[in-house]
Amino acid sequence: MKNDKDNSTSSTEQDMSNNAAKKMTDGAVTQGYRGERHKLIALLNAALASELVCFLRYTRFYYTVGGLSNTALKAEFMQHAREEMQHANMLAERIVQLNGKPDFDPENLLNNAHTQYDDTDKIQAMIKANLVAERIAIESYRKMILELQDSDPTTSLLLTTILSQEEEHAEEMRSLLD
Repeated sequence: MKNDKDNSTSSTEQDMSNNAAKKMTDGAVTQGYRGERHKLIALLNAALASELVCFLRYTRFYYTVGGLSNTALKAEFMQHAREEMQHANMLAERIVQLNGKPDFDPENLLNNAHTQYDDTDKIQAMIKANLVAERIAIESYRKMILELQDSDPTTSLLLTTILSQEEEHAEEMRSLLD
């Protein structure tokens, strides 16, 4: 009896090994991947565009805010800009892992992003624009996570990590309005 089980395990392991060797150029996308890759890559590229637009908005606000009394606000904007760029890099890396191409085309950014760019010069309007964008990002990530949690746990985990930081950003922007 034990011998049959050992043969079954060996056969399964051999099948897995053969399948893994068939399409090595697919990298992380194995035969067992259950997600709809092309649809997911489009979703991730929209999230990438949103993160890049947020990076640009936070960076612009950093350079636009003046005065010694706004040093802490400037620092907050720059920290958020850096974190948005980290999110963009994480998303681009996942797109590549899924054998897709990250879309960094400037002409596509605003069309594909869930959030808007804002060029206001008023501090309260800057904070509100950032808070609205963060809330949009939060809702977008929540929807994506729900859609992906069963078919692509790796991407779902990545998006959950980003979502957590976006929630922090929203709370920080909200506290600046008090």
